[in-house]
Amino acid sequence: MSTPAASPPRPTRTSGASAQVSGSAGHGLRVVIAEDSVLLRAGLERLLTAAGHTVVAAVEDATGLLDAVSRHQVDLAIVDVRMPPTFTDEGIRAAVLIRAQNPQVALLVLSQYVEERYASELIADSGGALGYVLKDRVADVEEFLRVVHTVGAGGTALDPEVVQQILVRSRKRSVLDSLSPREHEVLQLMAEGRSNAAIAETLFVSAGSVEKHISSLFAKLALTPVDGENRRVMAVLRYLESEER
Repeated sequence: MSTPAASPPRPTRTSGASAQVSGSAGHGLRVVIAEDSVLLRAGLERLLTAAGHTVVAAVEDATGLLDAVSRHQVDLAIVDVRMPPTFTDEGIRAAVLIRAQNPQVALLVLSQYVEERYASELIADSGGALGYVLKDRVADVEEFLRVVHTVGAGGTALDPEVVQQILVRSRKRSVLDSLSPREHEVLQLMAEGRSNAAIAETLFVSAGSVEKHISSLFAKLALTPVDGENRRVMAVLRYLESEER
């Protein structure tokens, strides 16, 4: 069979492995699928089987995923972020656990949204064999199989949206990290709706000292005087954003 022509650039960033699509082009992977949607789970199983891979288990929750990884010789785990019972972050927490306990298992996380905290942990601890893509990418069958091959071969495939949100959150955290412990305390009290006088009373400092701390944290957060009273609101918003999840 002739070698397929090079495909145009795809939206998902891949690295570390050539992006062949056909499972028959190399050794098929032993895959476990963890997805609570019956239709998507069945669709992924048919798609992967047709591409030459072996689906050793298809489960609906994190417990089933961890059990399947321990019982089968798995090359790749495809994991949904939200699964029963709470449909919050069971899937990606299971993925973090698999990476710690079974580092030889490649991980491909599918999600309708980006769970920055655990995504950052996975990426930071990963030496490769990791993918994190949004579910709407699965509609592009060729690209999805390309990602499966890349991750299964030890490479990395990260959705640009995932990368963007992680970078945005990292920048926010790095700015807040520049605040002193006292400035953190002041900002936290501001977020609770305390006035300058109330903050001074809570921290047992003078009102003038509170004003100096607020001016300093405004400067560190790059909130200029031209923003007026909105600077206080904007500072609180940045604090609340950093505290999410």
